[in-house]
Amino acid sequence: MTFRLRAARASDLEALYEMAKLTGGGFTNLPPDRGALRAKLERAEAAFANDADTLSDEQFVLVLENARSGAVRGTCQLMTKVGQRWPFYSYRLNTLTQYSQELDRTVRAEILSLVTDLEGSSEVGGLFLHPNERAGGLGLLLARSRYMFVAMHRRRFADRIIAELRGIIDERGGSPFWEGVAGRFFGMNFQDADYFNAINGNQFIADLMPKHPVYVAMLSEDARSVIGVPHPTGRAAMRMLENEGFRYEGYVDIFDGGPTMVAHTDNVTSVTSCNQAQVTGLDVAEGERAILATGRLGSFRACFGARVLDGEGGIAIDSASADLLDVREGDLVWSVTR
Repeated sequence: MTFRLRAARASDLEALYEMAKLTGGGFTNLPPDRGALRAKLERAEAAFANDADTLSDEQFVLVLENARSGAVRGTCQLMTKVGQRWPFYSYRLNTLTQYSQELDRTVRAEILSLVTDLEGSSEVGGLFLHPNERAGGLGLLLARSRYMFVAMHRRRFADRIIAELRGIIDERGGSPFWEGVAGRFFGMNFQDADYFNAINGNQFIADLMPKHPVYVAMLSEDARSVIGVPHPTGRAAMRMLENEGFRYEGYVDIFDGGPTMVAHTDNVTSVTSCNQAQVTGLDVAEGERAILATGRLGSFRACFGARVLDGEGGIAIDSASADLLDVREGDLVWSVTR
């Protein structure tokens, strides 16, 4: 395996732009716009350079690099405290129960309410793997390395963490949910609204979106059927999130109706099971398969490898991983079972 995850740099702009053009829309955290991507990288550079071990509104960008060729083939992001620069809106799906004594009838109606309940949470997002690399578990490496980064910098993240999954996009690039709900009020199609949000933020939602609850029964069948449903390409990601301890609690994206997954940070499997040990050997031939990580902030690196824990605070790893991570005996390495 020649791939490792590392902190993004300004020089990764063109690689991120080329990947952004492959997302197919509905991917707010990775817009195909050089200016927006450059701003993300500048923000990430500031976050990596900030050595204060406190929670604030920051964004980290990581990239998956082929160490042999230097090609960047994937990316992911971590937002430490959402809803600070502009409101973090979601729809919350709830059930309203009403009873008529005269008719002796109980009616239950599902409603969507515009809320900012998740404001202040940390968020993992922006995960994208180049289509030519979707084999060998690299998506798993991207996803789980984010939680290792959280564990290694725990004070920089909130006690609640969320992940937004892209919702259903039709063959025309439109969103049945947007067209059935918000699109009726904005005079914009989904692609224009999604792009505007990615570049300028969602303050326009606060300005124009009706604040009254939306009764689901009044929506079209196309819109109703996609509420809380992930895009087909996101089903595996949803299963991975569930395996990490994330749950769908009725929050959906205001643009495409995709599910927002929620977890307590300290209950996330890869956070709680991530342990630190000192490297005692670099010649493991047959060890436990694991994800290994080292470094702090801008020097963070992670890769697949093999480990042997000695039970006394020491770890032996394979030589290939040691080269990818640039670690030697005596260095500290974090690891989780693959």
